[in-house]
Amino acid sequence: MAKQRKVPQRKCIVTNEMKPKKELIRVVRNKEGEVFVDLTGKKNGRGAYVSAEQEVIEKAEKADLLSRQLNAEVDPAIYTELKQAAEGKINEK
Repeated sequence: MAKQRKVPQRKCIVTNEMKPKKELIRVVRNKEGEVFVDLTGKKNGRGAYVSAEQEVIEKAEKADLLSRQLNAEVDPAIYTELKQAAEGKINEK
């Protein structure tokens, strides 16, 4: 009998739910202080995970949760990119 692989779980910073890593979008702040969306989930830096749902991303934007979590100023363009990535993830399923 084959062992089942362990599915990596991460916590969404908005909903505080533990979800499989593939259902979340990672936002990263690197050493230079640049903040960007990491669709691969493997880039170096401090990461924060957000659920791939429009409502959740809008809540994060209103409360400015990413800035607080990453200790950096987050450009509004990041939230736009997150929304587009969420649309892609939803269509991907």
